[in-house]
Amino acid sequence: MQRKAYVPGVAVLLAALLAACTGSDDSGSKDDPRPGEATASATVAQPGRYDTLPDPCVSVDHGTLDSLLPGIKQLTDATQRDQAYEGEATQTYDTDRTAGCRWKVESTGATHYLFVDFERVVSYTNAVSDDSKAQEVYGGKVEAADLPEPTPAVSAEESEGTDEETDEPEGTGEATAEQSASPSSSTSRSASPSGSLAPSGSSTPSATASLQPRTLDGLGDEAFLDDALGTSKQRTVTVVFRTSNVIVTVEYEEQPATTTVVPDSEEMQDRALNLAERLAEAFDD
Repeated sequence: MQRKAYVPGVAVLLAALLAACTGSDDSGSKDDPRPGEATASATVAQPGRYDTLPDPCVSVDHGTLDSLLPGIKQLTDATQRDQAYEGEATQTYDTDRTAGCRWKVESTGATHYLFVDFERVVSYTNAVSDDSKAQEVYGGKVEAADLPEPTPAVSAEESEGTDEETDEPEGTGEATAEQSASPSSSTSRSASPSGSLAPSGSSTPSATASLQPRTLDGLGDEAFLDDALGTSKQRTVTVVFRTSNVIVTVEYEEQPATTTVVPDSEEMQDRALNLAERLAEAFDD
């Protein structure tokens, strides 16, 4: 019996088919990531400047507390006075994320409340930085405050021009003197159209608007002030500012002993702003 001849062409065909089934695919790059793996060129947002928070209860010095809480000086008991200075820390489960402190001191004429809060914002999305997330959180606070539109300031030249063009009726000098003596006609902090602080001593119509809720320049990265008078004559001044990924809130309230007394807006704003500026400087150190 003769054997069948071996056909070389068939062997070549079988070898080609085997190589196609078992060979590796060289069409892809060795650097191509597998499904679900991040590429080396993926953008990772930068972390915020702060990764911890200071203790707010020790962030306010005694001199500032004496100004904000005048009742402390009236405390004759040394133990009670020390406790008043210490304040009361707010409950938190992570002091590196949020920390707050409250003070309450009564005096003969009013009760004063102070609340200082630190919030460190962290973004858990690689595409969003901590600072960008903090901007978003801060924006929500501005929206909730519902600040009024800023009032355009009147320059001294415009004011003088108005006086020259308008003839002053007889008998109005006394009324003008009374207006210039009012607390709202001269203030240590005036708001520009952009909400920035202007020099003191302004007697223009914008002086009254300078005490209204407004945005602030020169305090942290961005800031605003809110001022609210309650039905029982309690006044609450709130200053909020952001520095990098930390948002600081200063809430200062005065409750008079009688409803016939209205807390002075300018005085309270100056005290709250002074504290906010000190805290901003401490974060910058």
